[in-house]
Amino acid sequence: MPLYPGSTTYVGLGLWRSLPATLAVEAVLFAAGVWLYTSATRPRSRQGVVSLWSLVVFLIVVYVGSFAGPPPPSAQLVAISALAMWIFLPWAWWIDRTREPRSRT
Repeated sequence: MPLYPGSTTYVGLGLWRSLPATLAVEAVLFAAGVWLYTSATRPRSRQGVVSLWSLVVFLIVVYVGSFAGPPPPSAQLVAISALAMWIFLPWAWWIDRTREPRSRT
């Protein structure tokens, strides 16, 4: 990442140079986050399973589409897509309501 806009100095892991390395690191981080959440919580009912895994599958599909598909045809579509991300707030609330912390025994 550049230190500031227009900077020629980049800091970080240098993943901007390699799409496969970027995808690998992001996949590992995503999988670790899902594992941490599923190991820290348990579903209260079947709805707790469906709510979480439907989001995980949706995020994977959107992620694959973001790098495997063509670029967006217009800035307006990018703006609409950004606004559509608000759906994640009620979805996350639904997931949280259908799961509970695991006991520490």
